[in-house]
Amino acid sequence: MDDFELSCRGLYRALTIREKYMRLAFQRFPRTASQYLREIEGETFKPEDQVQPVFTSPPKNGEDPFDTKDLPKNLGYVARMKDGLIYVYNDAAAADKHQPKDLPCPDYTTFIDDMNFLIALIAQGPTKTYSHRRLKFLSSKFNVHEMLNEMEEMKELKMNPHRDFYNCRKVDTHIHAAACMNQKHLLRFIKKSYRVDADRVVHNLKGREVTMKELFESLNLHPYDLTVDSLDVHAGRQTFQRFDKFNAKYNPVGASELRDLYLKTENHINGEYFATIIKEVASDLEDAKYQYAEPRLSIYGCNPNEWNKLSIPRIYDVFRGRNFVPHFGKMLENIFLPVFQATIDPQSNPELSIFLKHVTGFDSVDDESKHSGHMFSTKSPKPEEWDIAKNPSYTYYIYYMYANIAVLNQLRRQRGMNTFTFRPHCGEAGAVTHLLAAFMTADNISHGLNLKKSPVLQYLYFLTQIPIAMSPLSNNSLFLEYAKNPLLEFHQKGLVVSLSTDDPMQFHYTKEPLMEEYAIAAQVFKLSTCDMCEISRNSVLQSAMSHEEKLHCLGQDYLKEGPEGNDIRKTNVAQIRMAYRYETLCYELNLIKEGLKAE
Repeated sequence: MDDFELSCRGLYRALTIREKYMRLAFQRFPRTASQYLREIEGETFKPEDQVQPVFTSPPKNGEDPFDTKDLPKNLGYVARMKDGLIYVYNDAAAADKHQPKDLPCPDYTTFIDDMNFLIALIAQGPTKTYSHRRLKFLSSKFNVHEMLNEMEEMKELKMNPHRDFYNCRKVDTHIHAAACMNQKHLLRFIKKSYRVDADRVVHNLKGREVTMKELFESLNLHPYDLTVDSLDVHAGRQTFQRFDKFNAKYNPVGASELRDLYLKTENHINGEYFATIIKEVASDLEDAKYQYAEPRLSIYGCNPNEWNKLSIPRIYDVFRGRNFVPHFGKMLENIFLPVFQATIDPQSNPELSIFLKHVTGFDSVDDESKHSGHMFSTKSPKPEEWDIAKNPSYTYYIYYMYANIAVLNQLRRQRGMNTFTFRPHCGEAGAVTHLLAAFMTADNISHGLNLKKSPVLQYLYFLTQIPIAMSPLSNNSLFLEYAKNPLLEFHQKGLVVSLSTDDPMQFHYTKEPLMEEYAIAAQVFKLSTCDMCEISRNSVLQSAMSHEEKLHCLGQDYLKEGPEGNDIRKTNVAQIRMAYRYETLCYELNLIKEGLKAE
């Protein structure tokens, strides 16, 4: 009993830590968990306490989504960076005296205390045992549910008119814009652009402007001779555990010049070809009708004008080594200061202000298996002092990104603007502390494979229903064989998983990569129709679709949890399945409540 109470006490505090950081940044925290926390604290849960991000609604008929006429007026505030965080001041005089406006910011020392508590908790023997047993129980419970109710679920779906797996909405919750096309699409585009633009000046080669024809001649290539094999952008056996080789696959025919020309926004033709490819992929999605995608664009933090040229890669070490930035603080400033300024005075940069209405979140991307050798603590140097060419740790990146997003969201919320979620790559490789930092700060994560290694974190991700965008085909080429992927295990236990493609150019063969991802998962893991539709529903809930779009895709009550929040006519998920998920979550949260009462 003592171990049970100790575990419940630790898990309860972990839940309150996540709730606190989600509220601060206006990110999602499940209503059911909030209700139980209020009951434990002897308070009443009020529905208006529920925090939701604000995403931009789709344009009404005939409305131009990029119209800059009615931008909000200038507030006259001043934004400056100090110790890695952007502070907002009433005016320059207040900035000189460091008298910022009251926009609550995650306190550095408290954050590290909370993090240290969680590090101790995930290593605590009794809590590990308790979590492991609960997870085993969840797995077995789902197997029993399937044996008892599989036929009933199937009957419900067969009785549901008009809706099946093909026409229930699904979102590709994790896809990089630079690889959103498949390899055949890229090959066709290269050949077509050569036919049309052979004599167009498209590149600067060693200080000399060259036409496309001259560029291909310098590479000893002719597009007519290119094949999918010679393009060599597909990840194969040789990329397994080799992130460096995987990155090199972004270079068609191994030529970085072609990557610059076709897959970058900042080049001699201002990213025109890249934009055209993205439009073609978007057109394919429109034809598919029931599929959506959330592509990630890269902002590197090399200079503050990148936003105007257009995820944030964790590659400070590369830029510092080449003297592009003097210290880590400058990289953070280049990323966040333009966004703060466009929020304070939208008319100073109308294009960026409008663009930000259509940005829904921030990602952080790189090879997680790279070890930085630096532990994040109160003794860590401030970003302005981090002037060595070594990359800061994953948690260091996460804290400073989250802290700036939290302050930015409060400012934007006050102005009635859309807010941003934090959705980092996490748990693909590297230490489990990455998943711990994301538990504190991230609205949802991509990958999450390493949750297998920590029963306590896995159980916490279940209790707080943190969405995880999983990409088994991508992992199969890079870090983990397909059959060993924990997708099925996580889904059975009740973690909120969705399927995503990551990089169709490297991993997929068909014109509909998301359907390819679902089809292979269904075959390998023997998923039922109800499983597939539940994962699809998770993807829409996890996505940054606006409230109006979710009402259309999921039904009027989608914000409610449990069977009453599910409209089977829209989602094709059986009510028996939704009731099972809801009762199971309530049972586990209630156990923690009972454990605290027993003290």
